[in-house]
Amino acid sequence: MKILVIEDDREAADYLEKAFAEVGHTVHVAGDGDTGFALASTTEYDVLVVDRMLPRRDGLSVIAGLRARGETTPVLILSALGEVDDRVTGLRAGGDDYLTKPYAFSELLARVEVLNRRNGGREGETVYRVGDLELDRLAHVARRAGKEIPLQPREYRLLEYLMRHAGQVVTRTMLLENVWDYHFDPQTNVIDVHVSRLRGKIEKGFDKELLHTVRGAGYMLKA
Repeated sequence: MKILVIEDDREAADYLEKAFAEVGHTVHVAGDGDTGFALASTTEYDVLVVDRMLPRRDGLSVIAGLRARGETTPVLILSALGEVDDRVTGLRAGGDDYLTKPYAFSELLARVEVLNRRNGGREGETVYRVGDLELDRLAHVARRAGKEIPLQPREYRLLEYLMRHAGQVVTRTMLLENVWDYHFDPQTNVIDVHVSRLRGKIEKGFDKELLHTVRGAGYMLKA
């Protein structure tokens, strides 16, 4: 899942970034409303987590502005304001859910996952399958034909992203932004190296190729 956290409290933002990353999600952080609005307007995210009180542009204004542009990305509002009227105001501004601070990360994560499932994202699936290759996202285990495949953390994220977009061409830029969190191509062969290692792990000893190179475009995982 690709998540944008708009939170001006640096400590809180760092905590969320680390916590989401530890369960396999890609996280971008914006420290004020203007930056958050710009990122949400130009980058595709699965879910936005927006603090209500923000500098430069408050959270409700960010959400209302995105909705006015036709953006439909699910939004979870975080706020220390927990009265009924506060929650109603947040939901009417375009928020999809409202969580009061302080909160437990387990609840926040569950709410974010629910929002993503409602939005039709494949991230709601707990097991991805492509042919006889499967990725159990709860157990963080990959198997092919029932045989477990040992993966390093980056290889796991790469395979997860490719399986999420199975049958589609995945470009280098998409991989840099979603697996490595780079926003530019540093002219490195890091992608080629990791794709080669992953291909060896998921195809060695099996008859059918699954991970294909699309010349001049990127990669595609398909049965």
